Amino acid sequence: MADADDNRRYVFLDPDGTGSDQGWAFVIVAAKTGVVYEVQGGGVGCVQYAQEGYLIPLFGRGLDEELKEIFVGELKRQGARQLDWPVELLDRLRAAVAFHLYGSANRHDLFPTPLALDETRLAEIDEAWVPVVTPDGPGVLVWENSD
Repeated sequence: MADADDNRRYVFLDPDGTGSDQGWAFVIVAAKTGVVYEVQGGGVGCVQYAQEGYLIPLFGRGLDEELKEIFVGELKRQGARQLDWPVELLDRLRAAVAFHLYGSANRHDLFPTPLALDETRLAEIDEAWVPVVTPDGPGVLVWENSD
């Protein structure tokens, strides 16, 4: 929640929780933009997360399906904060977040660059909130929370 001296703007992604029957996903690239994106994560824990930066939408039907298989199926909607990730599940997560981004804010890449799981921030991973490395630095991958 913003305090009285905070001049930043706050945008809540999927504010009514209706999402889309096709799924949605965004990358929030960390940057001093004055815009903070908020999202609910953590499965049934309903944790509120926020990241200042800029938003990159990801397009594609069912693009969050493998993420849902991991967090809703394997982890039973319980969230994943501080989880000691089994190797095979971590490998699946690495593959699930490797969306290809075309271009970036600071360059004119001709070829898509895949996102990578930010393995220095494994303790922060939760359903609908996964730290990633983008072509422009750190960010988070967000999608519709299951609750």
